[in-house]
Amino acid sequence: MSSESTDKQAEVKANPKASIFDGWNAPPNLVTYSRIVLVIIFLVLDVMAGEWGADNLTLRWVAAVLFIIAASTDKIDGWMARKYNQVTEMGKLMDPIADKLLTCGAMIVCSVFGELGWWVTALFLIREIGITVMRFFVMERPGGKVIAAAWPGKLKTVFQCVGLSMLLLPMWTLDNSATTPMWLTGYYFLTYTIIYVALVLCLYSGGVYLYNTFVAPKKAEQ
Repeated sequence: MSSESTDKQAEVKANPKASIFDGWNAPPNLVTYSRIVLVIIFLVLDVMAGEWGADNLTLRWVAAVLFIIAASTDKIDGWMARKYNQVTEMGKLMDPIADKLLTCGAMIVCSVFGELGWWVTALFLIREIGITVMRFFVMERPGGKVIAAAWPGKLKTVFQCVGLSMLLLPMWTLDNSATTPMWLTGYYFLTYTIIYVALVLCLYSGGVYLYNTFVAPKKAEQ
């Protein structure tokens, strides 16, 4: 056996690959799990509220508030993980999955109700599901590690959550006039603009992830 092979084996033993389950019950991860439960409750209420909240306006307001709360807690578990040095492979995997369950679930319901075009939701789903599946394959590769979200992906999530929050809030109930007021037209124009910006960032960040996963490591080896 060559000395080079011996050195590589010693390095692997000294630095074993971290298990995905290491630190699964860390406080930041518990916050992430709680957010997933909140997402399920939100989706049930949103469906029960009906299109634009026509079936139950109160449930629509509650669903919108729960969405905002669930989206906001994303920063809490990330902050806790960094502050208390509890960043885990499980956390890096489950955190974006929780985000995708929230945002993609909301978009699917909105598209079913005709509040958001299916083409927008389809593009988001293709990117989000594709990247999520790819994360699992990356983890299974020799020396594979979960690649945390880059800044374009994080910015995408911000725009996406803001846009969907504005869409979910039944602002149309605040005006009882026979014609649609200018402020309401402007509100929904801004809402859809923010969602479209999020879509552009979504596709761009997906390309960045593919580059960082497959292209950058090969360049580093050269």
